[in-house]
Amino acid sequence: PGLHIFAIALALEVSVGKTNTVVALNNSNVLLPCVFITCMGFQDLVFTWYFNTTELLILPPLPPQIYQGKIKNKATEPTLIKHNPRVEFVGSTTKKDNNISIVLNGVEFSDAGKYTCHVKNPREKNAQHNATLFLTVVHKMVETDNTVTLIIVGVVGGLIGLLILFMLIKRVVLFIIKKTQDGKKECLVSSSGNDNTENGLAGSKAEQKAPPKA
Repeated sequence: PGLHIFAIALALEVSVGKTNTVVALNNSNVLLPCVFITCMGFQDLVFTWYFNTTELLILPPLPPQIYQGKIKNKATEPTLIKHNPRVEFVGSTTKKDNNISIVLNGVEFSDAGKYTCHVKNPREKNAQHNATLFLTVVHKMVETDNTVTLIIVGVVGGLIGLLILFMLIKRVVLFIIKKTQDGKKECLVSSSGNDNTENGLAGSKAEQKAPPKA
């Protein structure tokens, strides 16, 4: 029975996407993505967006809720329970992805922080799950990542270039050494051959100079 309940609890999953960080420009509108997945289906599912809170289940007091909606079933869109005037629901639950994303309008520096998307599904014995993302608000968008990437590429490229140069120099040096050794061998073979030839000729001459006397 314990394992069965554990399996049901894992059937509900909530995700905010591949990355849990969002960067927004001051005074702009920012999308806070969230989707949920359930293998058991859902009935009267309640989803809530929280801002800057870690304890979701301690009552009272309630943590700051910026949006809360209820979904009757798969064939219906969420109905609003409560929301912050600056928060707008932009998802859809009648489609395949069960999108419960929101948009925060007119972002301010005080809006930076942690946003938690929490889902509770009564059909799964009130199974609950949540996912968190972090919002950073900036005065000006700066592509620091590209600069860092270019620096890293430059450094790595320089190291690879030095390595290739070292290998080329090594090959040239080895080639010169080999040629030098081959030249010495040729010289040794050549001089040895000359000596043998000279010795042979000398021997022949000596034999010719000392013919047997009659």
